[in-house]
Amino acid sequence: MTIEELNILYEDNHIIVVLKPQGIACCPDESKDDNLFDVISRYIKERYNKPGNVYLGLVHRLDRPTGGVMVYAKTSKAASRLSLQFAERSAEKKYLTVLVGSMPKERDRLVNYLKKNPINNMVYITTETADGAKMASLDYKVLEDKRQFTLAEVSLHTGRSHQIRVQMAGISHPVFGDMRYGGPNAVKGNLALWAYSLRFEHPVTKEIMRFVSLPPEDGIPWKAFDLSIVLPEA
Repeated sequence: MTIEELNILYEDNHIIVVLKPQGIACCPDESKDDNLFDVISRYIKERYNKPGNVYLGLVHRLDRPTGGVMVYAKTSKAASRLSLQFAERSAEKKYLTVLVGSMPKERDRLVNYLKKNPINNMVYITTETADGAKMASLDYKVLEDKRQFTLAEVSLHTGRSHQIRVQMAGISHPVFGDMRYGGPNAVKGNLALWAYSLRFEHPVTKEIMRFVSLPPEDGIPWKAFDLSIVLPEA
């Protein structure tokens, strides 16, 4: 990914809000692949002609196959304040997803206990008493039901690895394109999971900020649905 391809939604002296493409990691990992964190760091260094290393703070994450809105901190003070908001869940992330099948309820809360296997990087639903189990909770709301596939909005109450994918697969309605967790109900394609809305308090001005960006409307399976129904009213 080049600096020219960087999609900046907002920037000031304290934060930078960008659109993370699907398929790129949000920060460096063991793969050593190019990642969004390094691209933003290069951008800041070149744009502001900064000598030496550039400070950039990672305050939340999105999985590599998930696209959507992310905020990074440009100062350590902003990073600590934003990190606290995400840890305390006062920062709000909402996702759009296309699920396989027709959902049993118009809206529901899913609560499970999840455990990650670091060897294969897979997350599993387990029991509350299992060693290493962590509680995971989310709310989903059906936006449009086309029987074979359903457009839904998901709000997380916890931030577990692969949480939406695992919990939805756990009720036999996996995310479209999720060949990893979808099991017998999996449908091939790009993973239909997009962090479309991000709301947080600015770490310095205290202004409440919200950024919305829809997934590619001409992409499969998004183009089968009316995505504008989630946009804020004018």
